[in-house]
Amino acid sequence: MPPARPLSFDIDDTVHAWVPHGRFAIAGQAGGPLSGLRFAAKDVFDVAGHRTGAGNPTWLATHPAATRHSPIVQTLLDAGADLMGKVITDELAYSLQGDNIHYGTPINSAAPECVPGGSSSGSCAAVAARLVDFALGTDTGGSTRVPASYAGIWGLRTTHGILPSEGLVPLHPRFDTPTWLAHDPDTFERVGRVLLPDTPFEPQRLLVPQDAWSLADAVFDAPLLRVRDALARHLGTAPEPATWCQDATLADWRQAYATAGGHEGWRLHGAWIRAAQPTFSPAIAARWETASRINDEAAAQARATSQAVRQRVRALLGSDGVAVLPSAAGLAPRRDADPAAVDAVRQRTMAITCIAGHAGLPQISLPMRGAHGEVLGISLLGPAGTDLALIRLARALHAEVA
Repeated sequence: MPPARPLSFDIDDTVHAWVPHGRFAIAGQAGGPLSGLRFAAKDVFDVAGHRTGAGNPTWLATHPAATRHSPIVQTLLDAGADLMGKVITDELAYSLQGDNIHYGTPINSAAPECVPGGSSSGSCAAVAARLVDFALGTDTGGSTRVPASYAGIWGLRTTHGILPSEGLVPLHPRFDTPTWLAHDPDTFERVGRVLLPDTPFEPQRLLVPQDAWSLADAVFDAPLLRVRDALARHLGTAPEPATWCQDATLADWRQAYATAGGHEGWRLHGAWIRAAQPTFSPAIAARWETASRINDEAAAQARATSQAVRQRVRALLGSDGVAVLPSAAGLAPRRDADPAAVDAVRQRTMAITCIAGHAGLPQISLPMRGAHGEVLGISLLGPAGTDLALIRLARALHAEVA
């Protein structure tokens, strides 16, 4: 193996995206398919010789430096991309807001008065400001799709299990997915070709989950219709409107996600939380407190609901369906927004994002604009394993509707 190229961290972090311990650089292998691209890693990915902080100084102090790179980081370096350090995440990735009481709130360049969205907040901010070409994130309950929507960039929740989870701080492993964000479709697909298998997918049907559409604010209406109509023309088929929930509501699906995930998260991290006594933001502390009280019976019922949702959504899509849905329920909240109002939108957003979470399916967020120039995201949801084909379909549509 040739010696590594000398590389220094030369980024002027104008959007406060990097963590203090994340200002380092590692050169990728010369001549690879990603040569010339620079990326950052959400501070839940292991990088050899560096501590992983997971958004919390106590986690950083109580965990040793990684001895090897996350497999995803290694793949990207081997493909020629240069790693430009680590960026902020909401604490233990347990938020969609994008603020961090320890490291601050990164600046959303698309809407500086608003939050960038979390938990991949630093990844979102670094990409939106074009300080890197792409950034690694994660998506458990929406932590890539929501920031992508808030900042008008490209983001994909990958098929659950299609990318390795080793070397990654978990939150809720039954829902966790490694992801990336990029500011342009060419770069986004270029990274996808390196990370994802290329599987055949020829969509024939267009599904419209009306219960998900109804949860989004009115600003999403026109962009949703633009994407729906463009996709209908592309496929040469009529949309299939449907109510996806039969004996429940999307709020019930969201609660099942929160219960199953919270129980799993507490089993993973509860002992550390009790022993280390870390300081969390009030909202994240409240979530961990709730998680600590979820009993095994409630968790089992939630997992059963999750499995039923998975079967239903996968059956609705089949092997040839694509669904159009909002990437979030609202625009990025203002940085000074009332916490109660923010949480109300968060609940609606997670009722939308939990669909792909339960089903373990890929969902790509296309950057769009509302009628008055508002930045937002519209998503395509596809069958398992169709991630790369979904990226290509999204690119084709975006060229027409953006």
